[in-house]
Formats: sequence, structure tokens, C-alpha cells
Amino acid sequence: METPQIEMGGFKVNSPQVPNGGLRPTMAGSWDSRTAVQRTIRSIRIVIFTSKLNLLMPFGPASIILHFTSRRHGLVFLFSMLGITPLAERLGYATEQLAVYTGPTVGGLLNATFGNATEMIIAIYALKNGMIRVVQQSLLGSILSNMLLVMGCAFFAGGIVHRNKDQVFSKATAVVNSGLLLMAVMGLMFPAVLHFTHSEVRQGASEVVLSRFSSCIMLVAYASYLYFQLSGRSNIYSPIGSEEEPNEDATEEEEEAEIGMWEAVTWLAVLTLWVSVLSEYLVNAIEGASDSLNLPVAFISVILLPIVGNAAEHASAIMFAMKDKLDITLGVAIGSSTQISMFVIPFCVVIGWMMGQTMDLNFQLFETATLFITVLVVAFMLQDGTANYLKGLMLILCYLIVAASFFVHVDPKSSE
Repeated sequence: METPQIEMGGFKVNSPQVPNGGLRPTMAGSWDSRTAVQRTIRSIRIVIFTSKLNLLMPFGPASIILHFTSRRHGLVFLFSMLGITPLAERLGYATEQLAVYTGPTVGGLLNATFGNATEMIIAIYALKNGMIRVVQQSLLGSILSNMLLVMGCAFFAGGIVHRNKDQVFSKATAVVNSGLLLMAVMGLMFPAVLHFTHSEVRQGASEVVLSRFSSCIMLVAYASYLYFQLSGRSNIYSPIGSEEEPNEDATEEEEEAEIGMWEAVTWLAVLTLWVSVLSEYLVNAIEGASDSLNLPVAFISVILLPIVGNAAEHASAIMFAMKDKLDITLGVAIGSSTQISMFVIPFCVVIGWMMGQTMDLNFQLFETATLFITVLVVAFMLQDGTANYLKGLMLILCYLIVAASFFVHVDPKSSE
């Protein structure tokens, strides 16, 4: 029997037949499967084994084991917190890899969104358990941590590396984000003022209605802000370092992706799922950890939880500041604070509304005043468009004052 010939690129090649008359399978199928396995192993090696912070990953399963084998809530809380920290950092890494394929502006928005995925997941679990004050305080703490600790450390590290000059960033970006943060402060302040001046039309109900209305307005404002960014109306407002670099540095600034686009999407899904699992154990152990560690719930919610959620922002903001990319640092730190205040907090109010929980924007007088003063301090720091190690040190010291304040602060609702 003759072997049939097939035209391939102008050449005739032999193609052996199988008994049923079809063509014999070549090595292409097995080669594709082998390539897929190799790519998967390479992706796992890059994502799991290239970060020293991943040494903390075993604390995640250990916290689940402790939850079922002991009643030591303090250890469960600490182990869950340590287990979530590398996951938050890897979420940031996977988002940065995806940003290489989507472009700088969309990539920056993805970075801010998945950078805040940890906080959002923890907030939704706490909301489901009726722990409204934990939701409010953890989201407030995330804003304070991004604006003071993350940006302070970034300015300080960048200023030390580039101590002979002031680092420069876009003032237009800082002004827009500062305006959005002040709008968020307005949305949080009026329900608190309404409550503490006892000027409500319906006691206890008016502030909830006002909070839900203001949340819808803030979501509309944030959607408008996203459209303003993505429409490309003005490049000077792009907050994620999408400004044009000089031609001589263009090749140096281009970064190649280490993993494929769909690999990055898959890792985002896997890491988000694992964070959501650990977040449930973390939230359930908060009150027990407060008793066993002798720490106020307010301190745990405002100071400890955001440090876990902001691990990705903290690392990337410092890295970009040391590379003298202050616009990207601001996009990470201030952009994340803007998204939490204008999207995540109103989103939680709306989700609580759907769940039947009375989540509102009344963050109590002490927390609201802390946020207002913090936004003013940061706005003054950013108004001249320069950064140095002294500004960074001042922001870090401000955060230490805030941390000490919440360490001695008793939540009024819990004291009642």
C-alpha cells in the first residue's frame, strides 16, 4: 500500500495511514501536552518559589488545623494573618503580570482593585457575621495605612537612595486624588455629625438612609473618575505611571511578562479563593484574639488587619520609589486609598443593605476626625509635587501617633 503524500508549504511529505483510513497521530499532541505541563511547572516555580515572603504560606493551613483542634483564638488569628500576607503580595505580583498585557492605565486600575481584594473579602465576611464596626475600622485603617505608612516608607526609602535630589511627581494626579479623598471624608462626616448633634428627623434611621444615598453618589463619582481615566482625555491625570518616558530610557522601562496572560488570570482566581478561605477564619478569631492577646478590637481592626492587606502595595510602592518612579508609587498608595474610600466603603454599604445589615457611613467621631486630619496632612505634603526622606519620615511618625491613639481608644459601641 502506498503512503499518501500531503502538500505542506510547497513540499510533499509522507503521511502514514492508520487502519481506519485516517491519518496516524503525530507527536504534536504529546508535544503540546508536554509543553503545557512544562509551562505549568514553570509558572508554579515563578509564583510560589521566587518570593521569600512565601515561606509564610504554611501558616495558612496551620491556622485551619488550629481552628479545629484547639480553642486558641490568638494563635488562629496570628497564623491566619501571617498566611494571608504572602497571598496578598502574590496577588499584587499576578496583577502586575496581567498589567503587562492590558496596558498601564487598565493595569493600574487592576493593581488597585486586586491590591484591595484582601480588604474587600475580609470586609464581606465580617459584614456577613454582623461585625459592622470591624468592617468600618478595617477599611478606615487601610486608608490610613496606605496614605501614611505605605507612602511614608516609599518616600523615605526613595529619599535615602536619591538623597542628593528631591524626587518629582505629577501635581495634577495628586490634586485629583486629594479631591476625591476629601469628597470621601465629606460622605463619612455628615452621617457622623448628624448622629452626634442629635439632629436626625428619625433617630437612628436617618443616618442609615443618608449613608445609603451618599454611597450611591460616591459610586457614581468613582465610576465617573474611572471613565475620565480610561477615556484618555488628558494624560496628566493618569495616576499609574503611564506618562511617556524619554526615548533613551524607553527600552529600559519596558518590562516583559514572566508568566502568560491566562496564567496570570488563573493565579488571580486561585489566590483570591485561598484568601477568602483564610479570611473567614481570620474574622471569626478577631474577638477571641482581642481577649487572649489583650489588645483592643479597634487596634486589631485599624492597625493589624490593614498591614496584612497592604503587603502588596507596601512592597511595590517602596520598590518603585527606589527606582525614582514616584508617579507609580502615588498610583499604588494614593490610588488604593481613593478606591477604598470611594468604591469599597460605599460598596460595603450597598452590600450590607442587600444583606439586611445596617452598615452606614457613621464611622464615629474619633475615626472620622482621624481620617479628616490625615487627608489634610497628606494633601499638604503632596501640594508641591516633590518628595524626600524627611517627608517620608514625617508620614511614618504620623502613623505611629495614629497607631498609639487606637491602642488606647475604646470603641463607644463596644463600651456600651
